Amino acid sequence: MAMFRSLVASAQQRQPPGGPAGGDSGLEAQYSCPICLEVYHRPVAIGSCGHTFCGECLQPCLQVPSPLCPLCRLPFDPKKVDKAAHVEKQLASYKAPCRGCSKKVTLAKMRVHVSSCMKVQEQMANCPKFVPVVPTSQPIPSAVPNRSTFTCPYCGARNLDQQELLKHCVDNHRSDPNRVVCPICSAMPWGDPSYKSANFLQHLLHRHKFSYDTFVTPGGVAGGEGAPSSQTQAGVSRAVPSGRTQLWIPGVGSPSHHPMA
Repeated sequence: MAMFRSLVASAQQRQPPGGPAGGDSGLEAQYSCPICLEVYHRPVAIGSCGHTFCGECLQPCLQVPSPLCPLCRLPFDPKKVDKAAHVEKQLASYKAPCRGCSKKVTLAKMRVHVSSCMKVQEQMANCPKFVPVVPTSQPIPSAVPNRSTFTCPYCGARNLDQQELLKHCVDNHRSDPNRVVCPICSAMPWGDPSYKSANFLQHLLHRHKFSYDTFVTPGGVAGGEGAPSSQTQAGVSRAVPSGRTQLWIPGVGSPSHHPMA
């Protein structure tokens, strides 16, 4: 992820005024927002460092007292963030092939085209489907929440896995005093999307230092061998570093422990 952002930043800095570097090859990547990784939408540029982002993507950074550029981490004045008119002009001028049907589309219209391209929809339809870990009579959800990657609650940096989020916050937000919602907890079935941690960094270090395998089943707990064979309420089984299965029933006391086989 960091390497991709670095490449995007380098491409922005190397972009010659007469046209895109390398022709159509990699053109979409050259004009992709380092936060959402999609073609720029209403791009804005930070005055001090010159880095460009989608206007909407940069909004979370503008809500904190001392904003930092999501790419280079340099402080900037939110009043000196302006519309990137030169980038918008290039988006309207340059064309790139659609990643689905290969039709050449102006970058300014790429997002709209991709959202309706049948080839792209077919590719998305071939993505892995949700499969229950145990047989169930409950309806299978058609859309499963993304619990693999997360967005930084401070600066809006996206597509960070659990360990990347931890490292990102330790490296870049160690002294940030803002109360924020934990994106990992809020993505879970028991998470409260409105609860803000008083010390998010300490919460990350203590609660999410390790990667947990989480399974939720309608009538019990699934966690492989050693998990309880039956459970009267919906529960969560988590593999913890101690080598035991930690069982927590939402709303019923604190976690209890069961030895693993």
